Formats: sequence, structure tokens, C-alpha cells
Amino acid sequence: MNKENYRKEVQDRLVKIPIANYRNFSIVAHVDHGKSTLSDRLLELTGVIQPGSNKQVLDKLDVERERGITVKAQTVSMIQYDPETKQDYLLHLVDTPGHVDFRAEVSRSYASCGGALLLVDASQGIQAQTVANFNLAHTMGLKLIPIINKIDLDHADIPRAMDQVENTFELPREDCIAVSAKTGLNVESIIPLIIKNIPAPTGDVNKPLKALLVDSWHDTYVGVVMLIHVVDGSIKKGMKLISAHSDKIYDVKEVGIMYPDNLPMDSIRAGQVAYIIPGMKNPREALVGDTFFQYGKHKGLEALPGFEEPKPMVFVGAFPADGTEFNIMDDNMQNLVLNDRSVTLEKETSNALGLGWRLGFLGSLHASVFKERLENEYGSKIILTAPTVPYKITYKDGTEKIVTNPDGFPAADKAHNVELYMEPYVDAIMTVPGEYIGTVMTLCENNRGIQKELEYLTTGQVLLKYEIPLGELVEDFFGKLKGCTKGYGSLDYEDAGYKRSDIVKMELCVNGEPQDALTTILHRSQVLSRGKEAVSRFKEYLRFQLFEVAIQARVAGKIVARETIKAKRKDVTQRLHAADISRKKKLLERQKEGKKQMKATGRVTVNHDAFQAFLRRP
Repeated sequence: MNKENYRKEVQDRLVKIPIANYRNFSIVAHVDHGKSTLSDRLLELTGVIQPGSNKQVLDKLDVERERGITVKAQTVSMIQYDPETKQDYLLHLVDTPGHVDFRAEVSRSYASCGGALLLVDASQGIQAQTVANFNLAHTMGLKLIPIINKIDLDHADIPRAMDQVENTFELPREDCIAVSAKTGLNVESIIPLIIKNIPAPTGDVNKPLKALLVDSWHDTYVGVVMLIHVVDGSIKKGMKLISAHSDKIYDVKEVGIMYPDNLPMDSIRAGQVAYIIPGMKNPREALVGDTFFQYGKHKGLEALPGFEEPKPMVFVGAFPADGTEFNIMDDNMQNLVLNDRSVTLEKETSNALGLGWRLGFLGSLHASVFKERLENEYGSKIILTAPTVPYKITYKDGTEKIVTNPDGFPAADKAHNVELYMEPYVDAIMTVPGEYIGTVMTLCENNRGIQKELEYLTTGQVLLKYEIPLGELVEDFFGKLKGCTKGYGSLDYEDAGYKRSDIVKMELCVNGEPQDALTTILHRSQVLSRGKEAVSRFKEYLRFQLFEVAIQARVAGKIVARETIKAKRKDVTQRLHAADISRKKKLLERQKEGKKQMKATGRVTVNHDAFQAFLRRP
């Protein structure tokens, strides 16, 4: 069957399905609990893809497939005939990221759903992200269907997983469906439950158009493609749309459903999660969570709730490893930002590293994924400075300032104008095996954590809730947690706002010259340990000079740690006779004077390789 006939057949089935037979749902799961595999099985059962022909259909980015994580929200439509009611049903699966860094995308996706499949790994049980995503889904009123996955594994413990679902989430154990997404065992029993238990969307096709923007991406040929949830009304090709938040007007070039890729339709209507091509050239205009109305029929209509600009929580300086590649890498960076509008990008200059950019990310995983995509997709080599978080400074005259770059932190001579310093905190949720609870509590306390809750789960796991400064979290806290629990610990967190803190700026100086790329902001209690560690590590990457070089950590004008690289010394007396003592003293004295002069006037140039080696995690 050619593509046009195929499209026509899907269109004919689609127009006959009433909104009462629509079901919009997502899958709530921890990383690596089998969400993408289950999605593949559901697509095979509904005939959207051929059995065994695809893997991770909804993970379209290379980094998603390699890491086994979902970064971008995706959707796919399925049409299923129900033999019990003898009717067709339109199922929209909205695949959401599981990691906290992409939480804004998750909440937007949940807003377009009526229910969710709560996926729990039978071998691992409930993990931190499952708890966090469950709480979000529950507060948004989604109908939850518990699924116990990976029952084919030898060490799967189905009764234990069901007990956890019942005790932690208060969902009846008899509602749990035990499946193996990998082998397809019992997966066919999920779709009838979706049809039976998940409520239909409440939209009205006859009302004026209201559509929620769930996600967007950039296509080289057609510009911006928007994934939208049509709440009321309908959209067809040629219609004029107006944005509720920017007031800009667009002509719709194409509408359609994802089946599993773009399949153009004559129109899309209330209740559907579909795509539109609005002829938008600049992806920055696609504000996720924005509402679209039909132009000319939008007077008096209120925007849908839930719109907020994504706020970056982790900032890094980025510089090309080879300074001559700045223009090429700038183009690559701009192209990548087109497909991820939650990244903020502005140019900056460093005395040490030259021209570069200041990048803002939703979290440390988001930054890591961006760097990996830049290197994999464009072959760019990049130096990233240590991650910093936004600090809030209140001055005595009442003004407030958000500082995202350590260089913008008030200097020691301006500190008297500051009323208070504040840093962002997060509520961290961790699940760890009981035997590691002591080491995890020590880790949290060493990272200035405040314990909020401790709960023993039925499986021997412990659920810990701590309030931790975000600055500590981005310093590879998750890696340390994995290390001290032998890989069994899991972590999720959510923003807890700003709190008063005694934070200071620490500069790393070489012969009194501060290196701006190595400046950090940290808590006063960590100054001595971090300063000592920084100077001893940086010493390893500097070359010997003909004069003595001092490496110092400086806070508020005071030196808190120092390492010295001794001068390289030429043996000026090697040609002298052993008995010629006066001549020997004269030469050594002259050498000493020369060293003094060099130390006074000499400058140490730190090359890029030294910065690159130091900025890599130890």
C-alpha cells in the first residue's frame, strides 16, 4: 500500500472515532525499568510498527539510545479495535522523560493525559524517580494502572513488588498486571485496561480553539514542528493561529498525527495530541506550555494554566579546545540550541580561555547530554568549566541580583554593601538498600544535607528525604551516591527555593594572577579543604619555570592554601675548578639576583591543556 492510501485509510478510521473513545496516557517509570521496550510492544500490538522491526521507536536521539534514557517528550497515536464494545479507540501514548532535569517537560506532558501506566521493575522494586514521578502524576489527578515489569528475570520478586505498590502508593495489589515487555508476555492485557480505566478527554470540538504546546523541535526543511494537545475546537491546514503569550500570528502549513512518524491529516480535533507545522522560523518563539487560539475568534478566551519559562539551574562556561574553531563551534552550538530551547546561550570572554559561551541548563544530566550531543553529532571538542548554580544576593539598598557566573560575585571590597547571600536548595529523594543507610547519611551530611524523612520499605530498601544545597548536588553527588551504595542507590529531587547561606568566592591564583576560568563559589565551611585540594591538583598540570611559581587559593583577599613550584636551576658552577671558591660564590650570587628579577617581572602563561586536564573530574 502506498503512503497516500495508507494515510487515507488511517484518516477514514480516525474521523469515525468520537472523543469519548480517545485515551491519552503516559508511562511513569524509573530509568531502565523498561518504559521504551513496553512502548515498542504496545505499538506492535496495535499494528503501528511491524513486530521485531524496531527498537526504542520513541527514543529518536542517539544519546537516548546509548544511555537508555528519554530526553525529549515524544508522542505516538494508536488505533485499537475493542472486541467487547465492538468500537475503535484512539490511544495517544505521550512518552515523557523520567529524569528530574526534564521535569517541566514531564508536567506539561502529564497535563495532556488522563492516566498513566505506573511501571515497576520486578527485580529492583520502587526507585526514587518512580516515587517522584508518581507524586507528580497523583497531584495532577491521573488515573494510575500499576504494571510489574521484567517478570521473566530469574531474580524477579513479583509479590514483593506488589507489596511495595500497595504500601508506598496505596494502590490495590489486585490491580497490578505482571508482564515482561521484553518477551511480550501478558502485555496484551494492558490495552483493555487502558480503554476501561483511563477517562476520555473532556474537550468539545464545537468550542473555540484552545491548544496547549507540549513540545517543539526544529526541522531543517519545514522549520519548527510543534507537538500540541488540542483541548477544544479543531485545527486544519491554512488556519491562522495566535499565541496567548507572545501575540504572534502563524499560518498552519500542515497538521497530522505521529504514527509513529509524521502522518499528515486533513484536520486534528479536541482530545488529540498531534503535531502542527506553523511556519515558525525561530524556535525561541515556541514557548512550551503556551496556549494557541484561532486568530479572529480569540477575544475573551483565557490561556490554559501551566505556562512558565524554563529556568536554568546549572550554569557552565564552555570554550573550544582549539581557539581557532570558535566560529565553527558557534554555528554548531546554535544548531543544537534550536532543538532544545531550555538551554540558555550567551557569549562570554575569559582571560584564560579566550572567547566562549555561558550555557544554562536544567540540571547536570542536561549539561552532560548537551556536551555528548555536541561531540557526537558535530565532532566538536569543548572545555567546560566547573558547574555553578544561580545565587541570589540582596543588597542593603533593597535590590536583588541573581549571579550565575562566579566573576559576577561581589568582590571583597564591595562585600559591605551586601545584606545577605542566598543559595538554591533541593528536596532530594533517595532509595537505598538498608545496609548502606549509614554511609548515605554520612554522604548527605558531608554535603550539608538536612534530614527531613526516613522510611523503611517492605523490601529492605530505605526511602530517605534530605534538603541539600543544589551546588553540592551538581558536584557529582549522584556519582558519589552510586559509589557508596555499589550502584544500588537511586536519586530524584525537586526545587526547594532559596535559603540564606554563608557563601564566598574562591579564586585560584598563579603568581598573584587570578585565573577566571577556575574561580568558584562555595560555602565558607569548605574553603580550607577545597582550597588545599585545588592548589595541589592544579600544581600537577603546570610546567616548571626558571623562577619560583606560587599557586594560591584566595578568599576575600586572604590566602587559604598555597603550593609552590620550585625554580628550575641551571648549574652555573659546573666548569669551575673545585678550589675556585670566590668565583663560585660570585656566579651563584649573580644567578640569585637574576632569579629575583625574573620572579618580579616574569609571567606564567597557563596553556589550554592544563585547564582542560584540571577541569576534568578527578
